[in-house]
Amino acid sequence: MASLVRHVTIDCADAYALASFWAQALDGTLGEGDKPGDEEVLVDSAGASLLFIRVPEGKSAKNRTHLDLQPQDRGRDEEVERLTALGATVLADHRRPDGTGWVTLADPEGNEFCVERSRAERAATESA
Repeated sequence: MASLVRHVTIDCADAYALASFWAQALDGTLGEGDKPGDEEVLVDSAGASLLFIRVPEGKSAKNRTHLDLQPQDRGRDEEVERLTALGATVLADHRRPDGTGWVTLADPEGNEFCVERSRAERAATESA
């Protein structure tokens, strides 16, 4: 058997704060015993496990890898609103008048990620 991805690791300045944002964003949970000030904090969610590790250097360029989120119980636009209320920032809006497209956001430390259309939204435009 080949290797499996155990979790995606994200370097950051404040592992607990950033993990807390992503736990809310993904409806996940923080690792048992993780607390403010920890150098490593784990987020488990239905879709992926993310490991946040405190590093001394700041983010200096665009991510080479990013997460694409697909809302499960709401539409893309509702999810963008929810995530910005949690602290994300809209970087680029690629939504089109026909309902297709995505939105690129940044988490509280500036890491880029995208919000795509939900499965229901995709089905609605494919059958139209």
